[in-house]
Amino acid sequence: MKIIHAENAPKALGPYCSAIKTGNLLFCSGQTGIDPRTNALASDDIEGQTAQVLANLKSVLSSQGLTPHHVVKCNVYLSDMKYFSVMNKIYGDFFEGHTPARTTVAVAGLPLDALVEIECIAELS
Repeated sequence: MKIIHAENAPKALGPYCSAIKTGNLLFCSGQTGIDPRTNALASDDIEGQTAQVLANLKSVLSSQGLTPHHVVKCNVYLSDMKYFSVMNKIYGDFFEGHTPARTTVAVAGLPLDALVEIECIAELS
């Protein structure tokens, strides 16, 4: 097992790492729309936050030589299901036709009052 702290992703808000590499899998911790340059949410709307979440996940994946096409499963957490269609469009564009398994749920709250958080599992090449 190898602990990963991706340099271009936001710093953890607690005692956890960006990802864990074990066997042929990379387990990426949930990312919110935090801009790693400011350590604050990049936007107050779902479009901006979703784009930043996916950029953060891409940074974690890239740190291990992976792309979004290596992702096999995502869990998406929304503060309200009213954001589903907007998040879904941006998510689909990000994966460019690749369709990893996914679960999407609404939750009572997210860190920093974020609107969306996404975690993923990727297969190592």
